[in-house]
Amino acid sequence: MSLNILIIEDDDSIRRVIKKILERENKNYRIIEAVDGKEGINKINSNHLNLILCDIKMPKLDGMDVLKYVKKNNLTIPFILLTGHGNIDTAVNAMKIGAFDFIEKPPDLNRLLITIKNALNNKKLTDQNIILKSIVNDDYKLIGSSKLMKRIDKLINKVSKTNAKVLITGLNGTGKEIVANQLHQRSDRSKNLMIKVNCAAIPSELIESELFGHIKGSFTSAIKDRKGKFELADNGTLFLDEIGDLSLNAQAKVLRVLQENKIVRVGSDKELKVNVRIIAATNKDLEKEINLGNFREDLYHRLAVIKIHLPSLRERKVDIPELTKHFISVISKEQGVKPKEISVKAQKKLQEYIWKGNVRELRNTIERLLILGDDPISLKNIESFINQ
Repeated sequence: MSLNILIIEDDDSIRRVIKKILERENKNYRIIEAVDGKEGINKINSNHLNLILCDIKMPKLDGMDVLKYVKKNNLTIPFILLTGHGNIDTAVNAMKIGAFDFIEKPPDLNRLLITIKNALNNKKLTDQNIILKSIVNDDYKLIGSSKLMKRIDKLINKVSKTNAKVLITGLNGTGKEIVANQLHQRSDRSKNLMIKVNCAAIPSELIESELFGHIKGSFTSAIKDRKGKFELADNGTLFLDEIGDLSLNAQAKVLRVLQENKIVRVGSDKELKVNVRIIAATNKDLEKEINLGNFREDLYHRLAVIKIHLPSLRERKVDIPELTKHFISVISKEQGVKPKEISVKAQKKLQEYIWKGNVRELRNTIERLLILGDDPISLKNIESFINQ
């Protein structure tokens, strides 16, 4: 597979020497040339590039203009500047804008080749991350055009820009984690971490350490200091899933943090200030749990500033064709299988079925059908693989 490298350099002799060296270094390097910044931008627009080598001082448009064009158009192409001795300050400023590196002219050949290899490796990793993020983002999309889902989407848009605490309720499999992710991704905290805690999955004796951290020696297995989830989520979002399963003792500790915005690690007496946006979720009726004495009313009111209730899939059957299409696309990428069509009768059967496991059960069924079913997916496939 060829790697396209654009050299933008007005000095013919330097451009030709670099071209010759790169072609000799790697037969997969395909060199594209431009004699000034204006021609360089034309070549950028007409070629799929893996790397740009660009002089700073050139007629028509200089290297800084080309770099700014690349960054303005969100092009993920590594940009290496070729600079004379008098342009070092400019080159350093260019790196602040987003250049990968700069090399003085005449270039040291070993450094040039190493820098190019590093830049191409960085480009490869960046491209892989973009693909992975697209898969992850696809999996955390809010899918559905029903009135119920449009109302929820509109509410997420309003709430996400604030720091208000949100309580998400709904049956298992309705997509509470997806809503939590959307609240974080659409917020000003999206550049920072969203830390997820499944309160039901952590033993009661470890929950305090898990949430607030501990210091070395505070208990038998505490062999070193450890940050808790609140600290890790500082300036970001903490998602407390299955909050209804938190013990009363842990609820009291969480309430204190929400009131004071401070935590204390297990075994320490030092208070640490945290700036965390809290999103909680539960499949339980917390008001009923309060009456039973299983959940603190004061914590409930702290968490439920904004409440978002997710409907079951049977309440929004109109969304099933859209969800099916989405899952076929996402799962085929994940599993490396060919996407399949689905027959009209099969799609109708999916809409008629009572999905006790909600969206999660539908997704699992589509995954089975993609791996084991016919193409197109038939009514017989649905009847065979559904509810397995």
